[in-house]
Amino acid sequence: MKHSVWTQWDDIAVPPGIDRLTPSNTPLESADLSQVTFYVPPYMEGRRALKYVRSMPNLQVLQMPNAGYEDALEFMRPGLTLCNGRGIHNDSTAELAVGMVIASLRGFPSFVLSQSRREWNHDRFRSISDRKIGILGFGAIGRTIARNLSGFDVEVIGFSHSGSEGSIEVSHFNEYLPTFDVVILILPLTVETRHFFDARRLALLKDGALLVNVARGAIVDTDALLAELRTGRITAALDVTDPEPLPRDHPLWQEKGVFITPHVGGNSSAFEPRARKLIESQLVRLAFGEVLENIVAQVKERVEHEG
Repeated sequence: MKHSVWTQWDDIAVPPGIDRLTPSNTPLESADLSQVTFYVPPYMEGRRALKYVRSMPNLQVLQMPNAGYEDALEFMRPGLTLCNGRGIHNDSTAELAVGMVIASLRGFPSFVLSQSRREWNHDRFRSISDRKIGILGFGAIGRTIARNLSGFDVEVIGFSHSGSEGSIEVSHFNEYLPTFDVVILILPLTVETRHFFDARRLALLKDGALLVNVARGAIVDTDALLAELRTGRITAALDVTDPEPLPRDHPLWQEKGVFITPHVGGNSSAFEPRARKLIESQLVRLAFGEVLENIVAQVKERVEHEG
């Protein structure tokens, strides 16, 4: 079968026999998309890019450019295979997670504000050294975070549902939670993990603990987090929020003790070369009829039977 791939890159390497479609020759907003069989939604455009799946009747593969894929599930239909971008964002997201830990503990947001006011405020903050850090979610990104932290004088404990790769099963997480100085969230968003960090678990955090979320905003109950932040008992560093984007009038913006970045965990210079490498590998597999990598969902074709 003849395949046509749509990506955001005009110069993506495409095997013989596969047509290359891009914004320059096939704009999503105005072109006939019926020929697209392999679609890579433009990065960071969310649901706006996913809606074009409904204009692609011959689509066979939906290749997400990010590890999270929950938004794509509603667009699944018979004959469609969904692949995610596992591995693309490991380094970037891990860098940001560690950076947010250091920035929050060492008071970088406070120093930036002082600089903007031209004030020389010599304050003393906490070091990352001697901290006990829990990583909730110990997949590829969680393990990369742990590796990056290994150069510091810290104790790191990872948690996963399987308890593999040297991690502890999530079922034991609450036992350890009160002992952590820092908790880093890098769980996928599922029915089970939505509001995993609720008022009860937030209350289990020790006084002075730092909660870092580089996963999905809805893993934390925002109202419960606000209530804890207002006590001054804990602090937070959030690359993701619920809702997202965070409205200008949302109280999280003004809350003391929270450091916010606008969901930039995977969006660094490291994204493009890793994304292109994965997609080009997938297209070679497609051309040779091999099983694709990173398959996270498939819906088989309906078979009509004549009665």
